[in-house]
Parts: sequence; structure tokens; C-alpha cells
Amino acid sequence: MSGFAPAKVNLFLHVGPVDADGYHPVASLMSFADVGDRLRLTPADAFSFGVEGDFAEALAGEDPAGNLVWRAAQRLLTLAGAQAPDLRLTLDKALPVAAGLGGGSSDAGAALKLLRDTLGLGVDDDGLLAIAAELGADGPACLVAHPVIGEGRGDQLSPAPAMPPLPTVLVNPRRPCSTGQVYRAFDALKAPESGADLPRLAQSYDSVAAVVALLAQCRNDLEPPALGVCPQIAEVLGTLRGAPQTCLARLSGSGATCFALCETVSEAEALAARLSEAHPDWWVRACRLGGPWSR
Repeated sequence: MSGFAPAKVNLFLHVGPVDADGYHPVASLMSFADVGDRLRLTPADAFSFGVEGDFAEALAGEDPAGNLVWRAAQRLLTLAGAQAPDLRLTLDKALPVAAGLGGGSSDAGAALKLLRDTLGLGVDDDGLLAIAAELGADGPACLVAHPVIGEGRGDQLSPAPAMPPLPTVLVNPRRPCSTGQVYRAFDALKAPESGADLPRLAQSYDSVAAVVALLAQCRNDLEPPALGVCPQIAEVLGTLRGAPQTCLARLSGSGATCFALCETVSEAEALAARLSEAHPDWWVRACRLGGPWSR
């Protein structure tokens, strides 16, 4: 019994100044990759949680009770009025941590669906969305895990325009980038071009070129402050933007993962192979954006 937690990518992210409640309003087009983490349920003597995989060490010092996956599981059992099952919930952490890919929220969303369906719990999708929203602003989008527009704090969802799967390369310099630090740097910059504006969107875009033309009019307002928090992002973006296969390159979320949109899957795979060879210290993955994906 397993579930897939796809990487979330902010194709654009427009951010407004902090409001009276201490939150930044945003407008973002979020899509999901066919690469990500996995959740697995196996028989055990008692309900427990563990982490393994390529980036498990980054979470080694974390209190398990504070992990979003474990918090989501406990909240679901409470809401359903269910006893803890004799199962072990294991997170296979394949995505970098603090990477702007919504990993924790996506992991929690996958855990909610996996436990609800495996245990036959009487909690509907609205109940799962409520739990996801408690865990983070991008929780609802990561639970849905297909392209959506997020507004407000990112949790007010509306359908995204129809788009073809987007051949993409994800690159992370293996440096964490603290969301809190990035937002503090954003507040200090007070960039005049920022704001939680939603661009005019068509109902559908029928090609990669059409999507790129839309995104070229948009921004990630967290990219400039993230460059100050994690300078290695600049090298990644410069390398991606200088590649002949790249149609558009941008930072995802608060970083440090960057993405490059390519015209074809073969071009994305060729770019990923070249970057992996030239920069073995970077995390590089060719993928497709869209969803929902089943892995």
C-alpha cells in the first residue's frame, strides 16, 4: 500500500505586502511533477512513522511529532474517531528539503489520502482539505495535486487553465532556502513591481510555447530575495537560462529549486543529463509538469 507525493512547482508567484494578520497575499499558478516522494504502509506492532531515502538525513534531527506527515495522520484519526492501526507509515524522501517544492505539504496530502482509503475512514474530501489547510497555506493545493490557481494565502483554489504536459528540468543546488528568511528579505526589499495580481488567463493553452508566452508576462516575486538568502540560486538560473533547450527558467516558490521548461521530453532529458554530468553536486531531474500523476 503506497501513495505518491508529487513535487509542486510555482509557475508564477505574485506576492503582495504583508497584511494586518501578518500574512502575504499571493496569486500563483501551481503545477505538479511526475517526480516526488513516496509514502508506504506496512504491518507493524503499533502505529509508527519513519523516514528513509535520499534526503532522509536532512530530517534526521526533526522531532517525528512535528513532521507534517505524522501530524496529518494523527489529525485524520482524531477526525474519523478511529483507533491507531497496527501499521508503520514510511516516508521515502526523494525530494530535497526546504526546496520550494511543497514537499512537506505534498507528503502530508499523500498520507491523508493513503490512510483514508486504506483504512476505509469515513472522512470526505472536504474533511481532508480542512486538515491540509491546518498544516500549511499550500496544503490544499498539494492535496489536490493537479494544476490550480491559488490566491489569498495560497489556499483559495480555482481551476487552472487547461495545459499540455510541460517537459521540465528541476535543479536544486543542494542548499536549503528558508521560507521565513526569504519573506523577511522580501519585506526589506519592498520591490515596487511586486503584488498579488492575477494575470488575465485564457481557458486553455494548447502548446508549450503558449504557456511560455503567458509565463513570460509573470514573475516569481520571491526570486530576488531568495538570491540574497541562497546565492547559489544565481548560478543555477544562469546555467539554465543559457541552455539552448530552455524556453523559460524560473525559481519555484521560495527556492532553492529552479525549473526550466523545454519544448520536448527529449530536450528536457538531454539538458538534465548534461547538467548532471557538469554539476554532480546539484540535484537534477527531468520530469513533466501537469498531473494528477500515478506512480
